[in-house]
Amino acid sequence: MSHKNPVEAGVPAENPSGAEASAPALTAGSSEAAAPDTSGLRTELDAARSEAAENLDKFLRAKAEMENVRRRAETDVANAHKYGIERFALEMLAVKDSLERARAVDILSQAGETAERQLIQKMVEGIDLTLKLMDTIFQKFAIATVDPQKGEKFDPERHQAMSMVESADVPENHVLATVQRGYLLHNRLLRPAMVVVARHGQS
Repeated sequence: MSHKNPVEAGVPAENPSGAEASAPALTAGSSEAAAPDTSGLRTELDAARSEAAENLDKFLRAKAEMENVRRRAETDVANAHKYGIERFALEMLAVKDSLERARAVDILSQAGETAERQLIQKMVEGIDLTLKLMDTIFQKFAIATVDPQKGEKFDPERHQAMSMVESADVPENHVLATVQRGYLLHNRLLRPAMVVVARHGQS
């Protein structure tokens, strides 16, 4: 059996060296074609990161603002509970002032007959009981008295000066006398104490 020469048979002869030479060229060409352009992707990534950071900052600010709103609302509700009786308390102070003025009058010494004296005594006891009851109620609702004593330093935050009188035994800008007591509601001034303030004479 005869064998044909590959050239004669029309089949191109293998060229190992040529195949090896062309293979690297094809591989290099394929690598260049497959390499993506990362500059655009990097720009988009940077923009996305910047937008995400901006959105996170907006979210944190909104969250902080909501927390502040919540705290303010809680404070407002607490203050409404604490100071909701402020107007009512002011009205009650006028009643208490009237009772105290009535109690300060020494009407017993003016009583004549025994029956009249007993009647006045009962009235005085009734006033005393009413004042004690009001003091208990005031204490329950955190209403405290501002009653500056003689010689106490004048406090413009809690005292209201009705007049200034020369005094040799009380230092200047100190309380000489209290005309009307003041009151606090939960340590907030409800009514200032009306006082007479001492001053030194002109030299």
